[in-house]
Amino acid sequence: MSFTRMLQPRTIAIFGGAQAQEVIRQSDRMGYKGEIWPVHPKESEILGRTVYRSVEDLPGSPDAAYLGVNRNLTIDIVGDLAARDAGGAVCYATGFVEAGEEGSELQEQLLEASGAMPLIGPNCYGLLNYLDGAMLWPDQQGGRRVEEGVAIITMSSNVGFNLAMQRRGLPIAYMLSLGNKLKFDLHDAIRVFAMQDRVTALGLYVEALPDPKAFQEAVDVARELGKPIVAI
Repeated sequence: MSFTRMLQPRTIAIFGGAQAQEVIRQSDRMGYKGEIWPVHPKESEILGRTVYRSVEDLPGSPDAAYLGVNRNLTIDIVGDLAARDAGGAVCYATGFVEAGEEGSELQEQLLEASGAMPLIGPNCYGLLNYLDGAMLWPDQQGGRRVEEGVAIITMSSNVGFNLAMQRRGLPIAYMLSLGNKLKFDLHDAIRVFAMQDRVTALGLYVEALPDPKAFQEAVDVARELGKPIVAI
């Protein structure tokens, strides 16, 4: 499973209301040069973009998608995106495994619907890419474009939000909120970011290590590539 298309998207599809619109607003602010395709059942135009009615109506297979919709609709849309061979999706919705037995069943349905398509989340803010200006994030952020910098991987969206607002001059290349880690866990993120030439170091905010062996192997990859890691 490759996360390359999703992490460096040339086309982004967005689904939902206010949270999804913030993806457009912040990406425009950061000078994103790719195409953004809003999908909404009622709107005809969102922030200057033509709105599509469904995944089927999109002009192509999006490299990344942001799903700012409820958990049930998230499952349906993920299935449609997987059928279109999309590059991956950020799932913002809550109410999955963290919500008990019913949510756990829905999370299994989400996993099945995604097929071979990468996912970030669910129950997460998503991804900020300051190298390309792709803000797959449902809120304001205080960063700036960089040519290279650190990748911050956090198990807390709130911590990620606050770190994105820092003013200490730290060049951030990526900010990633892992959420429920359904298909993209801490060790996956360490490995993927460490292998990118424009990432100079990694910062981790860790609440648990469910797979210490996989974590150690990912850290070894970063060490071999000369990418320092700072962990909290």
